[in-house]
This record gives sequence, structure tokens and C-alpha cells, in this order.
Amino acid sequence: MKEIILIKNGELVLKGLNRNNFEDTLIKNIKKSLSGLGKFSVKKAQSTIFIEPLEENFDFDLALNKISKVFGIAAFQRACVCEKDLNNILENSVPYLSNILSNAKTFKVEAKRADKRFPFKSPEICMEVGGHLLKHFPNLKVDVHNPEVTVFVEIRDYNAYIRCGKINGAGGLPVGTAGRAAILISGGIDSPVAAWCMAKRGLELNAIHFASPPYTSPRAEQKVKNLLEKVAEYSGTIRLGIVPFTEIQEQIAKNCPEDYFTLIMRRMMMRISEKIARQRNCLALITGESLGQVASQTLPALVVTDSVANIPTLRPLIGMDKEEIVNISRKIDAFEISIMPYEDCCTVFTPKHPKTKPTIEQCVLAEQNLNIEELVNSAVEQTVYSYIG
Repeated sequence: MKEIILIKNGELVLKGLNRNNFEDTLIKNIKKSLSGLGKFSVKKAQSTIFIEPLEENFDFDLALNKISKVFGIAAFQRACVCEKDLNNILENSVPYLSNILSNAKTFKVEAKRADKRFPFKSPEICMEVGGHLLKHFPNLKVDVHNPEVTVFVEIRDYNAYIRCGKINGAGGLPVGTAGRAAILISGGIDSPVAAWCMAKRGLELNAIHFASPPYTSPRAEQKVKNLLEKVAEYSGTIRLGIVPFTEIQEQIAKNCPEDYFTLIMRRMMMRISEKIARQRNCLALITGESLGQVASQTLPALVVTDSVANIPTLRPLIGMDKEEIVNISRKIDAFEISIMPYEDCCTVFTPKHPKTKPTIEQCVLAEQNLNIEELVNSAVEQTVYSYIG
């Protein structure tokens, strides 16, 4: 009995003349995700991608787990390959579905006849397969409204397929189809979720983390790498740059008004990030701000922060509350890492009374004693890079 994996495309079917490019990128991402699992072939036809193992020891369970994290997939499932012959479909249905149907009480059969040359219409296929299964599984009854198990029979151009139900995919667009952007990654809950959200929309990710030793520890850097490993399960490989930020924070503390510390720090981060992003051909920055969550995330503060960057800043969490963000963090298995007590540079030199309604003019005046260009260039030159995932 031959078994494959069927993958249903999501919104790729709406891409018109560009659809082939999206599908080709998705296939490339699937192959990369499944690399190391043995030999297999990947083909596409009729809005479906077919993964066929070429070795007997192919690990279907692990493959399904990996496929569940590939963006661009609406649904997927294991399926039995049959000849386009009703008798062959009936012959394969009992052994293939035995484990599932032996423990079920109700079921129904749905059929899709994509090849209209097949001599039996969809209702006839349902009736024949359903009757055959009832004979072999006396524990079953038909329930067309709310069955425990739905058996699907698909008749396509070259083969027929039997499967049970479907598994929802990660959705979104294939990573790499929307360009490249740089995520400013901290060790908190928000920024890994923001990275995941934008990878889901097809962006290839670079990451930038600001470290301030000795105020922050090596464990804080490792925490960030661990978080990016979780994101990389969905996004693929991420290039991480660790930016030395100690001198800049000390210069801010020495030369700037205390209530502007956080704002000026974030403005410096944006300047450095833009320069690194441009080196990597990134078209935008990504941050994890949620409007009004903290003092530096008020609308006036965001305007002040954005004013120093000349590329767009994407904020996928801007309208989410903390509970929504935490739910996604748990979904991608990042939450427990995020709450580990290893603080990042954002907690260093935090003002007692941060400015919540700043203006650009006020910030420019507050940072006038800094040699901004020199500090930015030095930080970019000393950035250390590695690859995650």
C-alpha cells in the first residue's frame, strides 16, 4: 500500500499570474523543512502539492510536524494512493482506514471527482465506499451531519486518493515571497511574536539584538538565540547580529536628560538597525510594540522613534493586547523562554519618570551632546553575526 502526503495551498490560489512563483517558493521551503528525513519527491498539480516518500523508513509523523510549521499551507494529511478503479479503491479502503474506523462510532464519506472521465459520479462513489466500509466495520453508523470520522475519496488525473479528515496548516504566505526585513529582537515576549507574524506574511527575517555587558549577561544573549530557534522552525534560517550597546547607553546616561533615556536609546537602536538592514538588503524594520503598552509605546513616542529611520517600521502587534500576544507566544512555544529572568538592555538605565508625550524637537535637543554618527558607525562595525536555524 502506497502512502503520500497531500498539501493544500492557502491564499496562493488567489495570486493570479504570480501563482507559480509563490508555489515554487513554497515547494523549496517544504524541501528544506524535510531535509534529513530521507529521499522524497515533491510535485504540484491542481492546487495541491504531493510529497511522495522514496524510502521505506520515511518518518511520516516527523514530516507532518515539520510541515505544520511551513507558512503558505492551508491544510495537509496523509493519504493512500489507489488506482483510478473503484474496486481498487474499495480494496485499499479497509486496511488503510482500519485503525481509525475500528474505534469510531459514526462516519461519512465525501468524494471529489476532479477527473470527470471517471465512470462513477461523486454520490455513487460515496455510496459504494460507505457501503463497503459498513460491511467491514459493524461498529459504524452513518452520520452525515456530525460524524466522528470523515473519509475523503479524491479522483484526480492519474490516481485516486483515500484520506481521513485534514490537519490545518500554518497558513500565510511562503517565507521569501514578500522580501526581507530586520526584526529588532529582545528577550521579551513581544518581539519573537512580531517576528513570527511577519514571517507568516512571507518575509525573510534578519534579526538584530542589542547587548550591554556587563549590565546584561551572556545568558540574556543565549535566551535570544533560543527564542529565535523557535521562530526559525517556521521562518527558516535567521541571520542574527549582536550589537554592542554598552558605550551608547553609558553616553546617553552621561549626556542626556534622564526622562529621555529610553526614547534616545530607542532612536539610537533605530539608526543602527537601519544601517545594518540596508547592508542586508532589508526593505523594512520590524518591532514588537503594542500601542500604549508602556511609556515608550505611546503614539507620540513612536512618532519620535520612527523619525530617525528612513525605511518603514512594521509593527504587527500594534493593535493587540497582552493576552493576544501571550497566546501566540505559547502557540510557538516561546513563552516559557521569554519569561526567563535574564534581562536585556532595555531595562538598563530606565528613567523613573519617562517622557510619554515627547516631540521630535525635544528629543533632538535632548541628544545634542551625543556624537551620534560616531556611536552608530562604531556599533555597526563591531556587530557580531551568526545564523540561527
